[in-house]
Amino acid sequence: MRNESHLVYLIVKALESHGAVFRCQCGQFYTRSGQAVNGLPKGFSDLMCVLPGGKICFIEAKMPYGRVSPEQKAFIERMKSLGAAAGIAYSVQDALQICGLYNEYNNG
Repeated sequence: MRNESHLVYLIVKALESHGAVFRCQCGQFYTRSGQAVNGLPKGFSDLMCVLPGGKICFIEAKMPYGRVSPEQKAFIERMKSLGAAAGIAYSVQDALQICGLYNEYNNG
């Protein structure tokens, strides 16, 4: 694995045939004209996936040496408390397990 962006790409490729996958950008951004725009809140997961039946998954992609921030941990726990699937993925397999797709992916 090269870096976290590559891991995110691989996870998206693995999940996109199962549902709608969105790469989420957090924090403040600036338009070309210099206007500040607020994105998603700090701690929001890297990926959001909506699966058939409305199941929603939040995936925070990390390299093995990556650090999970307190905001990311809190976001994941909050989403779990609301009934969503959420977690930290250090690999594509981790992401598939978070979404409940690991067995389906390996069997076909």
